[in-house]
Amino acid sequence: MTTADAPRHLLPAGAVVAPVELSIVIPAMNEELTIAEFVDWCREGLAKAGGSGQILIVDSSSDRTPEIAVAHGAEVLQVPKRGLGRAYIDAIPFIRGRWIVMGDADLTYDFRELLPFVEAFKNGADFVMGSRFRGSIESGAMPRLHQFFGTPVTTWILNTIYGSRFSDIHCGMRGLTREALQRIDLQSQSWEYASEMVLKAARLGLSIAEVPVNFYKDREGRVSHHRRAGWLSPWIAGWINLKVMLVYSPDTFLLKPGFLLLFVGLALTLMLASGPVRIGPMVFNLYWMLLGLTCATLGYSCIQIGMLARMLHRLRPGVTRRIRAVVTYDRGMLLAGVCTVLGLALGGVLLSNYVAGGLKLATIWHPAILGLLLIILGFQTFCFTLLIEMTQRIAPERPA
Repeated sequence: MTTADAPRHLLPAGAVVAPVELSIVIPAMNEELTIAEFVDWCREGLAKAGGSGQILIVDSSSDRTPEIAVAHGAEVLQVPKRGLGRAYIDAIPFIRGRWIVMGDADLTYDFRELLPFVEAFKNGADFVMGSRFRGSIESGAMPRLHQFFGTPVTTWILNTIYGSRFSDIHCGMRGLTREALQRIDLQSQSWEYASEMVLKAARLGLSIAEVPVNFYKDREGRVSHHRRAGWLSPWIAGWINLKVMLVYSPDTFLLKPGFLLLFVGLALTLMLASGPVRIGPMVFNLYWMLLGLTCATLGYSCIQIGMLARMLHRLRPGVTRRIRAVVTYDRGMLLAGVCTVLGLALGGVLLSNYVAGGLKLATIWHPAILGLLLIILGFQTFCFTLLIEMTQRIAPERPA
């Protein structure tokens, strides 16, 4: 980090830098219209919730937002404009609370009502998600496309993939313990931080609570950041969040279908290895065998990608260790060699028959299709074994 990129920490007059119970951490950019009242809301919310608190504004403004925030009693961390997720990452060394509540400085979320979050923390929650759908949404606060399509659909997708029960994954007001923030190890630099936090909380098995929040429309004269960026901005944000959902846990939707495809593919291929099979009126022939080869190949690929994903993301404690205990280099190379040799042997028989028949085949020899499958699976196993071995050197397992 260069000197120009180093954060600048501004403190209000009389501030005491000491551990507190609750830190309110808010990224802000050019919010001079709302920042004064927002900080006042936070102070009111902290007073209602009781205990000590910190208001930390992570600012990348070109207007008077930081000066106004400090004048009203907030700490300001001035950082370069590098994305919403990056703002939270930059703030981590300056957070003094054991509980953290995040949100926006535009007065769309009611930070006068922090008590439900504090109560959830006291009841043992590690991650507390706000829900606008369980609270209230002021008329005009959320575009109808977002309210009735975008947010419900992406929430359903994440819940389906990760087995969670959130009602509003895009709610900007959320909280977590400092320990949970460290375990989540936030990596996203932009809008996708929201989905990364939610899916990691679910995958890491954190204790999750959901509390209702009130969502208000923009104040007169303020234009939201999405509208400032143009009509395409919400679609880009949705696409980025969907990408994060898929990238962080492909094992969830690849492993089970992969095992099913592999089983069906092997069953079809082995059943037809000696020739066509008739079951009642149906005749299973070469085309069914080729379908089996395709299913087995795709299924095996899904399984391998799913296992690699679990090892690389390390969101399931102990999974990497168990995979490496089973998929060793020696076993992988032995299996790859056996499959390849058997496949080449069956292919060699076909080649011999082809040459003996004057470079012609009178009939289809089905075992050769099984040989092709074995060669493909052998090569896949060889490559997968090398990748597993590489991960032990590139991404060794971290302590839980």
